[in-house]
Amino acid sequence: MLAKFEHNSKVLALPSNLYAMAPDDSRKTIAELIATLPEEERLILTLHLVNMVSVSEIAEKLGVPERAVASVITSGRSRLIGLIS
Repeated sequence: MLAKFEHNSKVLALPSNLYAMAPDDSRKTIAELIATLPEEERLILTLHLVNMVSVSEIAEKLGVPERAVASVITSGRSRLIGLIS
């Protein structure tokens, strides 16, 4: 399921609790941006950024390695930054 995502070691300055930190009027925009992402990224980023589920919990629930989840989060954050910029 997540094997197609490659590991990206680039560290991004986007906090994992971005959604919780955003002002109420920005939350809709962040949710709209997340909605444009591919399904796997959307699911994992929603769980992690919006619902504050840990990487290990996501990996356990999806039955995939933590590294795969972390990689999807990194690529998703990168994609979100690209959409915001």
